[in-house]
Amino acid sequence: MITLEWYLTSAAYAIVLALLLVGVALPLCGILQQEGYSGRALLRWHYRKGNELKKRIYLLTLVSALLTALLALSFSFAGSSASRLVAFLGYAGALALFLYAFRFALKVKLRFTPRILRLAVALYLVLAGVFYGLSLGMGALSAVIDHPLADTLLGTVPLALLPLALPVAVAGCNFLMKAYELPHTQRLLKKATETIQKSDCKKVGITGSFAKTSVKHYAAAILAEKYRVKMTPASYNTPAGIAKFVNAEGLDCDLFLAEMGARKRGDIAELCDMVCPSLAIITGICPQHLETFSSLEAIKAEKGVLAERAETVVLGRTAAGLSKEGALLEGRDFGAENVVLGPDGTQFDLVLGNARRTLFCNLLGRHAAEDVALAAALAHLLGMTIDEIAARVPALKPVPHRLERLDENGVAILDDSYNSNIMGAKDAVEVLKLFGGKKYAVTPGLVELGELEEQANADLGAQLVGLDGVILVGETLVLSVRSGYLAAGGEEGKLRVVPTLQKAQEILAAELSAGDCVLFLNDLPDKYL
Repeated sequence: MITLEWYLTSAAYAIVLALLLVGVALPLCGILQQEGYSGRALLRWHYRKGNELKKRIYLLTLVSALLTALLALSFSFAGSSASRLVAFLGYAGALALFLYAFRFALKVKLRFTPRILRLAVALYLVLAGVFYGLSLGMGALSAVIDHPLADTLLGTVPLALLPLALPVAVAGCNFLMKAYELPHTQRLLKKATETIQKSDCKKVGITGSFAKTSVKHYAAAILAEKYRVKMTPASYNTPAGIAKFVNAEGLDCDLFLAEMGARKRGDIAELCDMVCPSLAIITGICPQHLETFSSLEAIKAEKGVLAERAETVVLGRTAAGLSKEGALLEGRDFGAENVVLGPDGTQFDLVLGNARRTLFCNLLGRHAAEDVALAAALAHLLGMTIDEIAARVPALKPVPHRLERLDENGVAILDDSYNSNIMGAKDAVEVLKLFGGKKYAVTPGLVELGELEEQANADLGAQLVGLDGVILVGETLVLSVRSGYLAAGGEEGKLRVVPTLQKAQEILAAELSAGDCVLFLNDLPDKYL
């Protein structure tokens, strides 16, 4: 029955246990962040078949319910207050153990941004309120039942089922918080847009299906020889990401390089309205994001918005055919020719108009030469000579996780784990095969390719034939990679499928030695696994 003591103890339990439940929910918040704060996408991810985090939460709930019931019954002789206390201590212990055991559950770490912190506070208040209200409701129900064990069991076991509600609670709090977040984001976007448009710097928009970040970094490194350059950091390529950078750093510079991403129709137009680029680089077009665009023509049309908005456009080879003012853009007076690949870098002839220079850079892969050529073409348009550009190229460094070579205990590690695409994957495997010693590839497959996904992954499998070891990670796409590998003549004894990247690393530690090489291709974030 409900007494003053029940009110007070229920409040105390709610304060402590809601905090632990928020901790349990942090991986869900991480997925929400990866999904662009789409509650619907979070729920779709969580309730899909085979989700590992869902299984863990179900196990936590089962253990918590059984443990609280067992403890409550075992200590019922001491009275309902004492048995509830012991049961809730057991519940708190189960939650704390879960937090300790799975504290590194997410591969992509949750970023504790102001928005996530606000969501966590809202989630805490909701969970504490639900816990307290449910506790009072169970107390009232136990008074109606009037059984010696009613207080003990009803006051504990139902509350142990709350982990099951965490996905809905996170999605619900995210929905409620949009009443604040959307106007707040609009204010930040407006402030950043005003800063950009008031600045006298020249604005450059960079988009494409691949290599946006790499080309941006190479262009910034080359242009820094003559200009004060600012660029959006990392892969900040959304309005919110650009706004965050501009509002924090300002635009006291000569050139502003803005990476522009697109996952749906209208994204590039929104970014162009914000940045107002006079120059543009369109790195190339491939079926990446076909899942959300439905067709390659839709992808071309979206990327072509930047071509329409900018005064001057630098086109990658696979971007030819985009339109501007009714005409097709085809011409290129620059390029990378006579490309020679090696395990330590790439040699190529940089062509800018009638000028030509043979260069070597520490970047790997056939695509690296094209990426440098795109950056060089932009620098040439902005007034740099080919000699000035050529002097900067040897010092270019790979962007982290974009076919970046690392060496550990004599083993060469090719880290191409960031969001690989069809063309980039092919180039990465080509580089891997240049190395001596044993050659291994670790991959979960390619994503965001819509109806082409199965065939693209089968083709990837075929490209892996001839390696000394192929390790497929996860369950999402590996069946297509496996079938493609075997159909192309790959040896089944050299192919293994493991559930996690950690298992793959254990195999590599046992089988690789100095002089060998391993390629990590497309280490997918948690939302795909």
